[in-house]
Amino acid sequence: RAAGVGDWACVVRQGWATGRVSCGRGGRLGVCRAAGVDVCCAIAAGATLVAEVGEMFAEWISQQLAKPTHSLLGWVAKKFFERNNRFLEASAVKLCDIQPGNVVLELGFGPGLGLQEAARRLTQPGGKLYGLDISEYMYNTASERLQADIQSGKVTLFLGSVEQIPLGDSVVEKVYHCNCYYFWPDLRAGSREIHRVMKPGALMVTALHLEYLKKLIAAGLLKGTKWRPEPYMEALREAGFVDVRMEEQRVKGESFQAIFAAAKKA
Repeated sequence: RAAGVGDWACVVRQGWATGRVSCGRGGRLGVCRAAGVDVCCAIAAGATLVAEVGEMFAEWISQQLAKPTHSLLGWVAKKFFERNNRFLEASAVKLCDIQPGNVVLELGFGPGLGLQEAARRLTQPGGKLYGLDISEYMYNTASERLQADIQSGKVTLFLGSVEQIPLGDSVVEKVYHCNCYYFWPDLRAGSREIHRVMKPGALMVTALHLEYLKKLIAAGLLKGTKWRPEPYMEALREAGFVDVRMEEQRVKGESFQAIFAAAKKA
């Protein structure tokens, strides 16, 4: 591990200063300054390399979480979503209180688990489900999963950005999304566009797991993202949403957070 390498580098530096470098078992790694310098430089270089590789890998993983591609890391991201987001997706759909004839939109649908949950609830002819995702890989994955509902016309999926939703004004009654707002390029632009497509009084539910997000941040992932909910909630208010609030939720022993917002229009 990088920290261990760094610790050994410090030990070797101390040994170099005294002209004596000792290993963990009490033996000598070197007794002359030149040998100490060589060992110290080698270990320090190794520590730097490990840290750089770790940062690069964390950046690659973060990119795949934001926009999975058809690649090995993209496949890993898909499996991650299927394992970790299933509960949040189902919870967001339930909190939306989707009615059989509602027009519904999911943002950042990923592999399509939440779409399946929502589609089951739309049992009337007027029920319609839209989905939007920026990843072509996720679009193709969800299209296969929802193939029957897409062919029947109940579900329509779009490939694109939250800043340009291909829907008319005031057509959606329920919106939900999970673990994706912090990947949006512009929180305010995205919030305004969501508000545009929602009917007056329409409800949006955002499900997230703050403790898990904090662990990802601590691991070096999601750097540069606005993962904290406060900026997102403020962007919603500026866009015209009202009753914006975050509530603690607990379902079957699982805890998470849900942000609610209602679209207010003149």
